[in-house]
Amino acid sequence: MITLAHISDIHLSPMPQVGWKDLLGKRLTGYLNWKLRRHDELNSETLANLVSHLQSQGADFTAVTGDLVNLALDEEVDRAGKWLEALGPADKIAVCPGNHDAYVPGALESAEKCWGPYMQGETLDNSVFPFVRRIGELAVISCSSAVPTRPFMAIGRFDEKQAERLARILKVMGEADYFRTVLIHHPPNPELQHPSFGLKGHKLFRQVIAENGAELILHGHTHRSSIHSIPGKGKEVPVVGVAAASAAQGGTLDDPARYNLFRIERAGDGWACTMREYGFQRLGTDIVMRLQMRIC
Repeated sequence: MITLAHISDIHLSPMPQVGWKDLLGKRLTGYLNWKLRRHDELNSETLANLVSHLQSQGADFTAVTGDLVNLALDEEVDRAGKWLEALGPADKIAVCPGNHDAYVPGALESAEKCWGPYMQGETLDNSVFPFVRRIGELAVISCSSAVPTRPFMAIGRFDEKQAERLARILKVMGEADYFRTVLIHHPPNPELQHPSFGLKGHKLFRQVIAENGAELILHGHTHRSSIHSIPGKGKEVPVVGVAAASAAQGGTLDDPARYNLFRIERAGDGWACTMREYGFQRLGTDIVMRLQMRIC
């Protein structure tokens, strides 16, 4: 039996000191959005309490599906690297980046350098994504949908080159009979697409899964708890989203902070996976188990 934790949309706060030169281009609109809407609804105390609860579970591995930072300032990226070190060792944690981690051109490359082994694994060639981490019979496959975009846009992109690499990895891991869990920041299912914040290439992503199969897909981005599915190779594949890890109670934009814990084990010739969702309710101060269900 293997336990896999899933946390997303960290949005570390408070915002570091920002100079006017830092606010050129898209960062200006992002900074104003943070000051006017987000700074009261995404906070460090909520995140610290949730992470402490997650760490008490002693999961075998933790998946972080992006948006560790807000404006991808150098100080934010460095702080996120220290946050990852506090979360746990790199051999037990994999990060797939989100749109805020690639907020402006060059930001994602800075994150890759700073976060190092947390955003690395086995690859097919010199491309960073997708990479694979193998933990017993679990294969965690980290994709990237993170690209810089224009102001007021939060779209992701999944292109044909990454699709080709993902297809080959899924095929190899499937033939070796691993439980294949795919990480991507933006949700790939059609129910959650939108012109300003959806995934460009979501149909291509689903085609790869339909042709090669997978056992589980994890994403963030929406700041909402959600469970959908997409067609796989002979079976439906669960697609699970999780609320933002720093989302305070009483906020009007997001679900309160939560994380998911998956228990994965063999069941005859197949797999059994049970999901437990932990986090804050809209009322009350305790972190509780909100949901338990078998997803495959």
